[in-house]
Amino acid sequence: MYKKIFISIGLLWSLHHYGQVVLSAPPAPNTEVADPQSIRMLPGFSFSSASGTFRAYIGGSSSGNGGGTYTPINVNYSSNIPSTENYIYTRQYLVPTTVSDGSLQQIQNVQFFDGLGRPKQTVSIKSTPTGKDLVTHIPYDNFGRQVDSWLPVPMSSLSGNIQTGVEGSANSYYQANGINDSFPFSHKTLENSPLDRVLNQKNPGNDWQSKPVVFGYEANAAGEVKKYTTNTSWVEGATSSELIASGTYGEAQLYKNTVTDEDGNKTIEFKNGSGQTLLVRKVISSSENADTYYVYNEYDQLAFVIPPLASVNTTVSAAAMEHLCYQYKYDGQKRLVEKKLPGKGLEQMVYNKKDQIILSRDIALKNGIANFSADQSWLFTKYDRFGRVVYTGITRDTNSRNAIQNTIDNQPVDTFETRGGSLTLNGAGIEYGNTAYPTTVDKLLTVNYYDTYPQEAPAVSTVLGQEVLPQTTQNSEVSTKSLPTASYVKNIENDGWTKSFTYYDKKGRAIATNSLNHLGGYTKTESFLKFSGVPEYSLIEHKRSANDTKVNIKETFEYDHQERLVRHWNQVNGGAQELLAENLYNDLGQLQTKNVGNTTGSPLQSVKYAYNIRGWVTKVNDPANLQNKLFAYELRYNNPNGQFSGSARYNGNISQMSWITQNDAVLRNYSYEYDGLNRLKEGRFWDAMNLERGEYHEQLTYDLNGNIKSLLRRGRQLPGYTAPEVMDNLEYHYENGEQSNKLSYLKEIGTGNAISGYPLASGSTGSTITYDVNGNMTTQVDKGISSIQYNYLNLPGKITQNSKVTDYIYRADGVKVKKVFDTKTTDYLDGFQYENSTLKFFPTTEGYFNVETGKYVYNYTDHLGNIRLSYAKNGAGTEVIEESNYYPFGLKHEGYNGLAGNSVYKYKYNGKELQETGMYDYGARMYMADIGRWGTVDPLAEQYRRWSPYNYAVNNPIRFIDPDGRGVTSTGVKDNKDGTYTVVNAKDDGNNGIYLADDKGDYDINTSQHIANSLTPRSFMGDDNKAVEGAVISPGDLSGNDFLNDLMGPNEPNIIKYMANGKGNEQYDFKTNGPNGEAGGTDQRPEGMTVQQYSYRGVLFSVDTGDETDNVSVIASARDIGNFGAGYIAGNNGLTWGTARLGFDALQSKQQGTFATEGQTTQMAQKVGHTLGHKNYDSRRAAVYKSQSSNPLRGPK
Repeated sequence: MYKKIFISIGLLWSLHHYGQVVLSAPPAPNTEVADPQSIRMLPGFSFSSASGTFRAYIGGSSSGNGGGTYTPINVNYSSNIPSTENYIYTRQYLVPTTVSDGSLQQIQNVQFFDGLGRPKQTVSIKSTPTGKDLVTHIPYDNFGRQVDSWLPVPMSSLSGNIQTGVEGSANSYYQANGINDSFPFSHKTLENSPLDRVLNQKNPGNDWQSKPVVFGYEANAAGEVKKYTTNTSWVEGATSSELIASGTYGEAQLYKNTVTDEDGNKTIEFKNGSGQTLLVRKVISSSENADTYYVYNEYDQLAFVIPPLASVNTTVSAAAMEHLCYQYKYDGQKRLVEKKLPGKGLEQMVYNKKDQIILSRDIALKNGIANFSADQSWLFTKYDRFGRVVYTGITRDTNSRNAIQNTIDNQPVDTFETRGGSLTLNGAGIEYGNTAYPTTVDKLLTVNYYDTYPQEAPAVSTVLGQEVLPQTTQNSEVSTKSLPTASYVKNIENDGWTKSFTYYDKKGRAIATNSLNHLGGYTKTESFLKFSGVPEYSLIEHKRSANDTKVNIKETFEYDHQERLVRHWNQVNGGAQELLAENLYNDLGQLQTKNVGNTTGSPLQSVKYAYNIRGWVTKVNDPANLQNKLFAYELRYNNPNGQFSGSARYNGNISQMSWITQNDAVLRNYSYEYDGLNRLKEGRFWDAMNLERGEYHEQLTYDLNGNIKSLLRRGRQLPGYTAPEVMDNLEYHYENGEQSNKLSYLKEIGTGNAISGYPLASGSTGSTITYDVNGNMTTQVDKGISSIQYNYLNLPGKITQNSKVTDYIYRADGVKVKKVFDTKTTDYLDGFQYENSTLKFFPTTEGYFNVETGKYVYNYTDHLGNIRLSYAKNGAGTEVIEESNYYPFGLKHEGYNGLAGNSVYKYKYNGKELQETGMYDYGARMYMADIGRWGTVDPLAEQYRRWSPYNYAVNNPIRFIDPDGRGVTSTGVKDNKDGTYTVVNAKDDGNNGIYLADDKGDYDINTSQHIANSLTPRSFMGDDNKAVEGAVISPGDLSGNDFLNDLMGPNEPNIIKYMANGKGNEQYDFKTNGPNGEAGGTDQRPEGMTVQQYSYRGVLFSVDTGDETDNVSVIASARDIGNFGAGYIAGNNGLTWGTARLGFDALQSKQQGTFATEGQTTQMAQKVGHTLGHKNYDSRRAAVYKSQSSNPLRGPK
């Protein structure tokens, strides 16, 4: 007999400020809950004694907070590698030693090979938090093909011996441990032919076995594809192509490859016999496609890209070409010299003899920018003899681009700048000459120093007892030669400078930075490093100006036996140490529990994480049983709750989201619907009674480019009303008769109001929105914005709204340093944020420190980085400061969660700062959540050519974020059937995954087999913006890890020796020789492989970057290895991007023997490398004092 306990609450109370245990569903058996004040049981809670035990405590429990604490384990590192197996064994010592010693702390890996040299098993020895081996099984079918790819499984350690029964262990593990799935591997079905083409791919998981990705291989039908050709002539030293519509292709003239994803969405790609992609067709419905055409000139150069909104027309008119299409021109050396993006003015480039860009400009610089540059201006870049950027600025030259290029081409030799000169401009003296073109410098913007320190650099001999690397070898075997030493960055709007200096220890590891800001203050960071290179502690010293009060911060770190960060402490001005986070990991290395705030054993919150078999986050805490948590949310993909609408999604789209907070203990839900392009069509809200009343609802339609055509948004249901208010029922209208991406005006076609949402009254038509020559929005009268003025980076410098002015000041690298609105001045200084010269707060890894109250404030964030709930310690309890919940496109819910919060701390949606204009500052662009669009053209619009350059997160803001307004590219590979893959393609689709392509190189990120993720968004793209076809990716290759272990650890070669001997074909040139190559001509390339292909070979990357949700393999190109090393050093010391860029330039220059970082592709890789390095520091080295949204260089999620 079931004996149930039902408790009904007659009087419901709410604790808006203090946490309490809330139970709204049956708890798991044999559990206990506790709260110092109260436990709240809502309808739906029940428990049967037949199920076990349930205990509730007021005041305390027998097991504390229930979150658990980190307990170190004792590990015997002795190995037992079998002599009967083929293997590669690697170990990295984490403590000093001069001999092989199995008793010392170390990281060990072994890879076993079969008799054919194929990898058959990889083992990370005793690497899990509990000391188990992490084992990956690699099987082959009877034809030697790898058709099954198994997930890793923890197994009792055999000290390096090969494991048996791995498949059975994997099956058992993934059926338990909260995953409850019996398919821990992916399976591909191959056609029965020598081509071995994939017919379908079933991803891991029970539910995916009936939802495979399906591949089709055909030829085109007659009339199925339009045929475009060009007529190209030469004008002003560049190609000038005319687009010609030439009918359609006949039957079977093109390859047609179709991929259908798990949700039935089709992508069709057509290629010619040369392998050029001519058309990418996205099937929206049976009657509508989104077609993107690629047109090549007579020299096989991409001349035009025709996005869907233009290609749907019979012909492409001149107006459509101007507003919608991409146009490219090249010189006789195949260099891109002019380009025209949709709705944006012409951009031009000039090169030196090494094909490095020395001049570039857009139409705004050509026309002149008020208070910045005259007409006919250019942005210039100067280099030293090693190809490193030494300084940049603005120059004026009235000659044409072609005339300037001819002058450069006719110079007998390339010129460069050398140290020792003296040039004073814009309030700064620099120690370089001025001999290279251009010698007329109108404005200086950035200066970089290498090898030695500039004369004004503060002298430093020791850092926390560690001897600083000298700049000469007079009394030392090594010096700072080849290292970046200083970076100067000028403010755009005035002559204020930020001057940053970097100091190194004798092993070449950055141990200190000193950043002198434009106000006369500084931020100094010093780190004491362990033998392995991770910091034991860091000291941060900061002053706004010379006369301001100094702030001192100490960061202390604890690690487990594999140097995973387990505890992170913070101390301000000598006060009590605060536990920011204690991290507990599962045996797969995923973050399982994070104890946040206060002290070990008594954290303010113990945050639980759950994942499905795909490694996707499913829960952060449990919304069904909130207990003493302040916030919980659940994401459902393939398993929607039947009480709400929403179809099961198998391709990664989110079907439903539920959340609950302590403020009112109401469980709320969203369900989502998508179209065939994975664009969000509708977000439907369900209240606490599981009713859909239309509240907080958003519904959208789009044009073929992804521009929003209509938006219906509802608010809350007010007391006395029978339906929720209609906030907006907007119709979007675009320039050029709807044949443009530029929003012209909006129209309120329903009963929307002018009070909430977008400010248009029912039935009214909005004012015309205007733009400048670069496609930047300059007025939006509907919201009172009468003027926006932009700087040369297309960032807003001055915004006038309702007669009030917001002035911004940025550095030349795009970092925001100051904002003035009305009577309030905000300074942004290395993350320290001031208001009217008073320090208000600075960020931590888990939130921020409120200087005014002296309290640590902690943030609950969701999978998108949205700050959902902020809390702090208050006496014996926990005070909730603010709660924020959002519509799908980012507008905040109103009508509940009404806590005032901290009026100074305005970081909310995606963790970005809300501006007085109502826009969110993402760093590179401003986002308007009320209309779901950016106000300026995407800086990386060319990577998303089939999308509008104004759309946000490819219109899927529930799954994706746009961290800074930039973008990402994926890689397509073919399976070599030996455990390796060859790069065959790359696409600008906003995804950094590596996917299995068909025999023609076709793949789709939503449907093709996912092999791994690339380290950077452009890992396998050359500087010509094309895939490095033929580069081989070897997921079992540990050489990159070995190389980085030496680079970041104590072993030789240290970074000084590495950089000094890292240029082409020398001893430590990883690109050419690998980690153990010989100097002096030893070439490690396989026969028939080009230098470029070998330089872009892919290797396993397993350095911990601190990503809580990433459970997939990461592959880096050989080039990436060097970039990550530099980024690691930069991030390890919180270097600014300007200083980090010096490191990347120096490292790349040495590795390649020539400067190769000025191409867009390489710069993107460098920026992401810096972001990952900084992210690594955040998680493992905890550099928490970076600027938040004022820094535009955060990498992608």
